[in-house]
Amino acid sequence: MDTTAPALTPTGRVLTWCLHLLVVCLLALTALRAVLGDAPRAAAVIAVATALGLLYAAGPLLPGVRTSRRAAAMWTAAVGLVWLTLLALSADAVWLAFPLYFLQLHLLPRPAGLAAVTITASAAITGFATHTGTFTPAVAIGPALGAAVAVAVVWGYQTLHRESERRRVLIDELTATRADLAEAQHNAGVQAERERLASEIHDTLAQGLSSIQLLLRAAERALPAQPEKAAGYVGQARHCAVDNLAEARRFVAALAPPGLEGTSLADALDRLCTTTSERHAATVGFHLTGPPVPLPTAHEVTLLRIAQSALANAVSHSGAQAITVTLGYQSDQVAIEVVDDGTGFGPLPLPGADTGGFGLATMRARARALGGTLTVDSTPGRGTALAARLPLTTPEEHR
Repeated sequence: MDTTAPALTPTGRVLTWCLHLLVVCLLALTALRAVLGDAPRAAAVIAVATALGLLYAAGPLLPGVRTSRRAAAMWTAAVGLVWLTLLALSADAVWLAFPLYFLQLHLLPRPAGLAAVTITASAAITGFATHTGTFTPAVAIGPALGAAVAVAVVWGYQTLHRESERRRVLIDELTATRADLAEAQHNAGVQAERERLASEIHDTLAQGLSSIQLLLRAAERALPAQPEKAAGYVGQARHCAVDNLAEARRFVAALAPPGLEGTSLADALDRLCTTTSERHAATVGFHLTGPPVPLPTAHEVTLLRIAQSALANAVSHSGAQAITVTLGYQSDQVAIEVVDDGTGFGPLPLPGADTGGFGLATMRARARALGGTLTVDSTPGRGTALAARLPLTTPEEHR
């Protein structure tokens, strides 16, 4: 089984019903003219016209006509034979050739449909010439021109329908592709947001909680013999907890880092160095070089986060006693350097350093996201120097 005709569109359904109405009207006209003309074979004309009408009406009700090439060909042939009988009885039946053209072209394959139309047109010309007893060019032109018009209309409609189907398929594919792309973009956005939050938590909350843990351990060790010193450690831990609470609230409110609110990047870094010196057994100094220039918020946040992470690594893992943070403005870039006198490390970080898995990798990713670089120079026993450099214009601003 295969489909003999494409599914009808609303326009196609209207045209089909117009074709049915045309057949009914032409059959009624043939029968009426036979009666009014007092033709000797009027009863036979009415009987054959009725039979043709019933046979034609049965076609749309038979499912095989639309699903089977063979059934469609058999029904079309039956309709044609009955029409030939009617044509032999009445010359008025010649007008039914026109709707038969459309029927044959619509239901039969293109070569078979063209052959059927040719036979029908030839029969119409011959039948009409026989009834009138004469043959003129006008007798041939009418059925032939009708056949040509029917072929052009049906084939043109089928071509437009196929093109419409191709466009529909393309639109469906495009819609599906856009849905897949939207889902992929959503998933990528979710993953990027997860990575961003992981970086933010590592550089702020995780480092802050690590500082609180170190301060409370120091307070625990000092508590028996030096309660005042222990109380100082506890106070510093409390201040650190307040800062971490502010960071947590920023995550919820999606605001800029509290350290940058209402202040410059240099002031935020200076305050960070002072706070780190107060909370840990290390002297942290801050230096500013070059004339400051306004920076995009993304640059300021990235430089501040890199400084926070580098300082946290220095005081937590390297045992540094002196750390220097330098913010430098140049003509085409801004850089931050963190240098410590700690234990340092070889080509790979020492075991236990950056156990969270986000330290250096996250800092490097932050710098690269803005078109910058991150370099680390470290030798065991000789400290570490970390430098992050960002261009004053991001790659996106050049697009």
